[in-house]
Amino acid sequence: RRRRDDILTTIRLGYSNARIEAFNNKIKVTIRMAYGFRNTDNLIAMIKLRCSGPPIHLPTPIL
Repeated sequence: RRRRDDILTTIRLGYSNARIEAFNNKIKVTIRMAYGFRNTDNLIAMIKLRCSGPPIHLPTPIL
């Protein structure tokens, strides 16, 4: 009941927070992957890399 007006406005305008939730989830997964990094600069770099626009294809070693 407290958020009734907000909910009705959201339905009427058709806004969704799905993109924000997906972005937050991507950051949380990256933080879990980065457990054990020596400093936060590496973590921030990985978050920026994963959350940037088009995918960046990193070179892979040839075996």
